[in-house]
Amino acid sequence: MEKHLYTAIRAALEAGKVILEIYNTGDFDVQVKDDNSPLTKADIASHRTIVSCLEKMNIPILSEEGKAIPYKKRKCWKQLWIVDPIDGTKEFVKRNGEFTVNIALIENQKPSIGVIFVPATRDLYFSTKEKGAFKVSVDLEDYDVENVLSRANKLPLKRANKIYTIVASRSHMSQETEAYVQEMQVKQGEVQLISRGSSLKLCMVAEGQADCYPRFAPTMEWDTAAGQAICEHAGFKVIDWETKAPMVYNRK
Repeated sequence: MEKHLYTAIRAALEAGKVILEIYNTGDFDVQVKDDNSPLTKADIASHRTIVSCLEKMNIPILSEEGKAIPYKKRKCWKQLWIVDPIDGTKEFVKRNGEFTVNIALIENQKPSIGVIFVPATRDLYFSTKEKGAFKVSVDLEDYDVENVLSRANKLPLKRANKIYTIVASRSHMSQETEAYVQEMQVKQGEVQLISRGSSLKLCMVAEGQADCYPRFAPTMEWDTAAGQAICEHAGFKVIDWETKAPMVYNRK
């Protein structure tokens, strides 16, 4: 499992380097996909970098920017990587820094490893079910994975602010989310609402800096898999709102 974690971390950091090179030029070559979401050359470059690292493990890869793989072919997979080369491409294009690289290892439909890297801040989140969840700041110019792991802080972190905090999507606020916030205001009294892009919302829950992240719109597996791993390994839950059961992966 340690070898898998090291490989995923290295893939995320190398992808982060490639993304920042493009981010700093401002030349994104933005296209619009069939679902009306943006696609940039940084998404494609990140995907290629991650796949070149992960494919050495001989484990199937399900990536947002990869080829669509029919469920008939996937359904027998007991193990797979789920990848979002850039989660929060809208935030990337807006240049607000709130985008991430997400990599998760799924075993029997459950996330066993989670890695999320935030290129703009150099913050790395990672977890395994055996060791727990961690956060560390990384120097992309000179990093050694062994050293990165040794400096990491275990999650959740201590929190000074005790106000009930809800973190919600910066680009996808919905009426259902607004109703949920109002409901929590009745239950909790004072409520603080914070907006963040990408999987940073799940990272805030794992850190203990937010009490919950409600999401009532559909999500893709690569949006939540790595964040769920990190949250669960930090002692929190990520549930399907309808079933109230933990989210599972490699779904139909």
